[in-house]
Amino acid sequence: MNEEGWFKDPFQRHEARWMSDGAPTALVRDAGVESQDAPPDEPITVEMERVVADAIPGDGSDLKRADDAEQQEFDPGALMDAAEEGFGGSL
Repeated sequence: MNEEGWFKDPFQRHEARWMSDGAPTALVRDAGVESQDAPPDEPITVEMERVVADAIPGDGSDLKRADDAEQQEFDPGALMDAAEEGFGGSL
């Protein structure tokens, strides 16, 4: 097996695990969030099932421009509100 790409985690620790040249890697994904978790030192005993990638626009419409922030009026009050919310109280 020389599979490359995202597959259901054969060790059932995560939703998906990246396979490289048929070998499991430490790159895993849960709910769309990627992280690292070294594969266990055990053989794969299940049939590998490829994870179908979500539809990703190929036209760049999902990308943000560096100057997008300049398109909006700066509101320092909203910035403080977001900071306070992030710290769970008032600053």
